[in-house]
Amino acid sequence: MTYFTKNVAPGEATGWRSPAVLLMIMAGAMQLSFAAWWNLMNNFAVQELDFTGREIGIQQSIREIPGFLSFAAIYLLLLMREQTLAYLSLAFLGVGVAITGYFPTAWGFYITTLIMSVGFHYYETMAQSLSLQWLPKATAAASMGKIIAVGAFAQLIAYGLIFIGWKTLDLSFTTVFTVAGGLTLVVLAFLMMSFPHFKEGVPQRKKLFLRKRYWLYYALTFMAGARRQIFTVFAGFLMVERFGYDVHEVAALFLLNGAFNMLLAPKIGKLIVRFGERKALILEYVGLIGVFCTYAFVTDPNLAAALYVIDHAFFAIAIAIKTYFQKIADPADIAPTAGVAFTINHIAAVFIPVIFGVIWLYSPAAVFLAGAGMAFVSLVLASLIPSNPDEGNEVDFWFRKPVAQPAE
Repeated sequence: MTYFTKNVAPGEATGWRSPAVLLMIMAGAMQLSFAAWWNLMNNFAVQELDFTGREIGIQQSIREIPGFLSFAAIYLLLLMREQTLAYLSLAFLGVGVAITGYFPTAWGFYITTLIMSVGFHYYETMAQSLSLQWLPKATAAASMGKIIAVGAFAQLIAYGLIFIGWKTLDLSFTTVFTVAGGLTLVVLAFLMMSFPHFKEGVPQRKKLFLRKRYWLYYALTFMAGARRQIFTVFAGFLMVERFGYDVHEVAALFLLNGAFNMLLAPKIGKLIVRFGERKALILEYVGLIGVFCTYAFVTDPNLAAALYVIDHAFFAIAIAIKTYFQKIADPADIAPTAGVAFTINHIAAVFIPVIFGVIWLYSPAAVFLAGAGMAFVSLVLASLIPSNPDEGNEVDFWFRKPVAQPAE
C-alpha cells in the first residue's frame, strides 16, 4: 500500500495507517528540519554572518513572504491533490534547510530561508486544511493536541541531538543543517511508501473569497500572526544578543519547550473540548499580556528563559482558533479559507520584523510592550466568540445585550 497505488476514504482507514497518524508523522517530519533550523538560526546569523537587528528583521520578513502568499495554494490545488501538495511542501522544507550551511553569506541565507519557508508555510496551510477535513468536530481539538505533541517529540529529538552533539562532536552549522533537512526527506519517503492516498471528502471550492460571517476568525488570525512575530523574531534574538546564549544553551531552552508541548498539548486540546474556545483563548491572551510586559524589562537571563518557555507553551492554545472556524465553516470552504487565513496571518509578519527591527535598535522594551498591546486586542476579540459556535452563531456581541431589570 503506497500513495501511488491505493486510494482510501478517510473514514475507512484504521490503525496506524489512519489520516490522524499520517498528520502526526507529517508534523514530526516537518519539525525535524524546522526545529533544527530555528535552533541554529540566530546563532548562525550572529556568529557566522554578523547580523544585527536590521539584518535579522530583513531575513525574517523574507521568511514570511511565502506565508503572505499562502492564498496561492488554492490555485496549486487545481493541479494536484492537497495531500500531494503537503508532501511537495515537506520536500521544499527539507531541501531548503539541508543547503543552508553551504551558502554562508547574507544573500545566501536570505535565499535558502525563502526556499525553506515556501515548504514550511505551504505545508502548514495544507496540514490545517486536511486536519479540519479529516478530524471529527467533536474531538478535533484533542486530536490536534496529539499532533502537536508528536511534533514536539520530533523537536526534542532535534534539540537533544544538537544539545548533546554540538560541543561533544564539535559539530558545524553546515553539518547540522544538512542532517536535519535530510531526515525530513527520509521520513517523507517513508510516508509516500507506507500511507495510501486519502480520497477527498467534501469537494473544496477552488477559488478565493472572503465571507462576512468569518470576520472574527479573520481578525483573530491576523492578531495571532502579529503577536507571534514579537515572540518568534525578537524573543529568541533577545536570548542570543542580550544574554549571550550559545547554540547548545538555546537547544536546552528549546528542549524544555518541546517537553512542555509534548506533555501539555494533548491536555490543552482536551480542555478546549471541555471548556470551549472562548475561555481557552481568553486565558492565553491574559497570560501573554503579563509575559510581554515582563519581557520588556527583564534583566535576568534565567527569568528571560522562563518567559520564553511560558510564552511558547501558550502556542498550543491557538488550536482553539482553528476549531472555532471548523465549527462555523461551510465544509467546502475549509481549503480555500486555510490559504486565505495564512495570508491574513502573515500580513503583519511581512512588515513587523523590519519595522520593529529598527525600533529594536533604539528600544527593545518598546517592541515587547507593543506585543502586550496586540495581546490585549486579541483578548477583546476572543471575548466575542460564542459559548457554542456554529453556522449562524459565529459572534456573540455580549456588550449589546440588554441587562435584565429586576422585577418590582
